[in-house]
Amino acid sequence: MKKYRNHIQTMKNEIRQLRIQLERLKGQKEQLEQSLETAKQGLAETHREIRKHEQAIAVVKEVGLKTQQSLQYHIADTVSMALDSVFDDPYSMLVEFVQRRGKTECDLMFQRGKQVIDPLSASGGGAVDVASFALRVASWSMQRPKTRNVLLLDEPFKNLSEGLLPKASEMLKQVSDKLGLQIIMITHSDALIESADKVFQIQNRKRRSTLI
Repeated sequence: MKKYRNHIQTMKNEIRQLRIQLERLKGQKEQLEQSLETAKQGLAETHREIRKHEQAIAVVKEVGLKTQQSLQYHIADTVSMALDSVFDDPYSMLVEFVQRRGKTECDLMFQRGKQVIDPLSASGGGAVDVASFALRVASWSMQRPKTRNVLLLDEPFKNLSEGLLPKASEMLKQVSDKLGLQIIMITHSDALIESADKVFQIQNRKRRSTLI
């Protein structure tokens, strides 16, 4: 009988220990469930943040694309009009944005029909002079806000043939009048001087410069 009672007591002790372990496991289970729920909430929040970032990136890309398209049109149109106003058989300006080494770069090329030419290889250099002037005007016109309505030029058409200088002179005057842009220019060309509202002449006398 005593042996039987001892056996029952042992079983009770084991059951008690099992109950304690069970309660401990229940507590661990609840903690794991809470941790899992917290993790799920964190994961859901992470997914929401990822979607927000993806949407923001998509918006930035769209704005960047529209900005590039606007720049392409504005630059190409401004330069092409300038070339057309000076030359009888002008180039047009081709503007392309390309990705190189992870960065966006802008390529500027001359185009005539199907022929695409690097401006630096264009014969004479006169077309490059006109395009360079037009690019400065385009850059100035896109400034927001505009810092000043003044453009400083130093021998802007030095490579342009003498016969085309009157057309370049007329282009300068039209740009100045239509855009309200004051152009201050240093030049030795009489044809360009003809378009000026005011002319200041500097002469060297006895190693001294005199403003006339």
